[in-house]
Amino acid sequence: MPIKRRSFLKYSAAAAAGSGLISSLGSFRNHEPEERSSMLNDVQAITLEERRARVEKAQRLMNEQKIEALILDAGTTALDYFTGISWWPSERTMVAIIPKKGEISYVCPGFEEARFRELIKLGKNVYIWQEDESPYKQIIHAIKDSGSMSGAIAFEERLRFFIMDGVRQEGPQYNCVSGTPVTMPCRLIKSAAELALMQKANDITVAAIKVGIKELKEGMTPADVSAIIAKAHSQLGGAGGGGLVLFAEASAYPHGTTAPQKLKKGDIVLMDCGCEVESYASDITRTIVFGAEPTKRQLEIWNLEKRSQSAGFAAAQLGAPCENVDAAARKVITDAGFGPGYKLPGLPHRTGHGIGMDGHEWGNMVKGNKQLLQPGMCFSIEPTIAIPGEFGVRLEDCAYMTESGVKWFSPVSTGIDAPFG
Repeated sequence: MPIKRRSFLKYSAAAAAGSGLISSLGSFRNHEPEERSSMLNDVQAITLEERRARVEKAQRLMNEQKIEALILDAGTTALDYFTGISWWPSERTMVAIIPKKGEISYVCPGFEEARFRELIKLGKNVYIWQEDESPYKQIIHAIKDSGSMSGAIAFEERLRFFIMDGVRQEGPQYNCVSGTPVTMPCRLIKSAAELALMQKANDITVAAIKVGIKELKEGMTPADVSAIIAKAHSQLGGAGGGGLVLFAEASAYPHGTTAPQKLKKGDIVLMDCGCEVESYASDITRTIVFGAEPTKRQLEIWNLEKRSQSAGFAAAQLGAPCENVDAAARKVITDAGFGPGYKLPGLPHRTGHGIGMDGHEWGNMVKGNKQLLQPGMCFSIEPTIAIPGEFGVRLEDCAYMTESGVKWFSPVSTGIDAPFG
């Protein structure tokens, strides 16, 4: 599907004056379609040819860095990214091995071989181990069969330690190194097909949050709202839960609180939600006021948050370091008297994170990250303003870099009463 290009919208004067919240939000609700059918009809999964190209790129990087093999653990997105295989990570070792040349091979429990072979898309060699045997001997056997008798073996970052430790003991002639210099450059830059899947996930989350807003009622708990959004995600075709929902003072906790909450008119409502489509993620946060005109303070902080997010977006320039996005967004907040740095009240965390098959992955918008922004990089811009004892405001949208600059995946908020413009 084509990527929808979102223009960045400025905050309206009417919203800035605090007028029309109830009528505008009511109109927004009335136009929300009741029927929720799947939005996946035009989705195209990642092709086998694209996965082959990913492996070839990894092998080029491995040869440049003199790495003999890259080992991918079960249950990780790295395994899915390169092979298209999803496998539950039990205590029984199952790994994929990408050699510096040749085909991928696999090591899996003997009693799982038939089921495992049903899932294979790339490669054909499967090394099995029985319950009384060492899987690590088979890993070393597979590496030797690829032609590597010594040198560096790389392990992707989420591989479990006991696997690396077992390989290290069985193959002392090999040097165990990080696989991030291989996996990160591959996964950091998204293809058109990946961007299309992320766009679809974002479209579904936009629709699901709209449902959540429409269904808000006094007395609800955050769990009630989260369940509504989760159901909408599922009906619309997105995999994943309802996300984080916070009311009133609890919205000042960026990742929530255990304190009980019941929704009241005039409360800030913060909804941080996402889903997955073909393993690719969305992440969107909206902050509104429920059932009443916003107070002067609520509107002031919401407007400040909007200006901060806008500044972060404007700083996302091709060839600029990732840290510039954080610096620009944070400056708006600190110039208003909050912070400085990560101090509260203010912005207590990085301005954004990379996103792709993992909700959080490489490409953080944070001080010290000198990674240069380039086409295909995807990341969130979400400069939370947290004021303990009062409330918090977060506007989060994900963006992606193109040859012509930065684009939004989702329609941004244009006012406290206009969650999606």
